Amino acid sequence: MRVAIIGTRGYPYVYSGYETFIKELVERLVKKDVEVVVYCHRNLFSKRPKNVNGVKLVYIPTIETKALSQLVHSSLSMIHASFSKADVIFAVNSANGPFGMISRLFGKPTAINVDGLEWLRPKWKGLGAAYFKWASRQATKWYDAIINDADEMRRIYLDLFGRDSEVIAYGGNIKYSTQPDLINEWGLTAHEYYLIVGRFIPDNNWGIMIEGFRKSRTKRKLVIVGDVPYKDDYSANLKKLAEIDDRLVFTGLVRNRDTVAELFHNAYVYMHGHEFGGTNPTMLEALSFGSAIIALDTAFNREVLQNGKYGQFFDKDEESVCSLINDVDNEKDLVLGMKDVSREGITDKYNWDCITDKYIQVFQEICKN
Repeated sequence: MRVAIIGTRGYPYVYSGYETFIKELVERLVKKDVEVVVYCHRNLFSKRPKNVNGVKLVYIPTIETKALSQLVHSSLSMIHASFSKADVIFAVNSANGPFGMISRLFGKPTAINVDGLEWLRPKWKGLGAAYFKWASRQATKWYDAIINDADEMRRIYLDLFGRDSEVIAYGGNIKYSTQPDLINEWGLTAHEYYLIVGRFIPDNNWGIMIEGFRKSRTKRKLVIVGDVPYKDDYSANLKKLAEIDDRLVFTGLVRNRDTVAELFHNAYVYMHGHEFGGTNPTMLEALSFGSAIIALDTAFNREVLQNGKYGQFFDKDEESVCSLINDVDNEKDLVLGMKDVSREGITDKYNWDCITDKYIQVFQEICKN
């Protein structure tokens, strides 16, 4: 079976959850004798090999603007893939929903992973939000298979668009601490800091978590890992808080995955504020690396943490964050107990090999129809 993949920045380029997902998936597909072609953003690769780790790569140009880059790239990639020998086209990102018309026109079986509720994210306003909701509806009309990463997202798509979907979550890789000295770069001590990991965007609710932390009585630090690849007032204003609260440590983007793992391993508690996605890859990392987790109370976070079996929840306000931090700060035995069981949350549902088998099954089924 030959599978063409569009809608991502490329392989093995890793920047966000989509690229991590594609990397984990395609390498396993190749091991299962599936021929994989990934469409890459030409401008992101100074070197352009045709094959990496058995994955075939096609480099497509695009218009370099924030709003149009991915849409132009995906449309051109879909046209190219529709003329190719691919048995199945697999798209990621609901923004690519309308392009299912192209593959339908050429009779190519096509599946799409629609991801989260993009039209509700604060970064998309007005026309952007309207486009994402329209594009998500178009995906349900034109694609042979709709894939969601959470049961709650499946319910939402049924209610809003009247289309059922396959639920295939993202995965996590179990890992244990092997190089604890990697956290020394920031003068950190194991179990003496809280942790936030992700991007500086409003819907990750970093502002609420940071201000809630600052109001708390804890003497531990708060380590904030991540950034955005552009300048904006939201991230700049949060970073300025380190000037008035020496408990805050902003590391910027940490590219070494072993270092990221050690930051998770050695944190006292990981704080998760993601709001509008489905199954969040960073949450799965926290479970995989043995973190005690406190998270924003959403249906998606409750699904991953199994309604509190693997974490505790705060409401979307600073006082709730502050109260929960004060509660757990003096309960070290409770926190260590949470750490002891967190990896058990990576069930088969979040196992990459099981996930890969489910994708192969979906691809085979739409090829038969």
